[in-house]
Amino acid sequence: MSGFRRTAERQVHQGYVWRLVTADYESPDGAPFTRDIVRSPGAVGVVPVLEPEPGRFEIVLVRQWRAPYETELWEIPAGMRDVEGEDPAETARRELIEEAGYRAGSVEELGRIYPSPGLTDAITWIYLATELTPVAQDLQGPEEEHLVVEVVALEEAVAMVDRGEILDAKTVVGVLRAARRLAPGR
Repeated sequence: MSGFRRTAERQVHQGYVWRLVTADYESPDGAPFTRDIVRSPGAVGVVPVLEPEPGRFEIVLVRQWRAPYETELWEIPAGMRDVEGEDPAETARRELIEEAGYRAGSVEELGRIYPSPGLTDAITWIYLATELTPVAQDLQGPEEEHLVVEVVALEEAVAMVDRGEILDAKTVVGVLRAARRLAPGR
């Protein structure tokens, strides 16, 4: 759609990673309106895949406590793009080591998503990581220090999405895209 234009933007708050702004816009018919927007450097999610035997795939998931929901969530390893100038694929490699304790021999982009377009300009890059080698984790912060790493069969991860056990958007998309890529037609 064309015809919308931003006329002003004011910073309301600068946090560690995010900025909150209030932006003024004009609609195609000239009507003014205002929106609060969280400006973000974006994030990555990485679907780590093990293949213990040809054609049998397993996904590495983490169970991590999340403050906004005050509960543990099943997630793929993920993290903010908080290192200036770092390529998203490199961020994915770093986050995989930090959270799950695996180094990827291969990282391939599965796509990008807009996780909450009514709230933020964030983009999440989702990667498939294969040829995994176990390494020491590099946990950052109290939530990561208490996370649990679990290896789940690909079919079970898809079933967890279907049953509503996996609710995190990047993980839902990552699991389903990885399943489509690795086991088409199943």
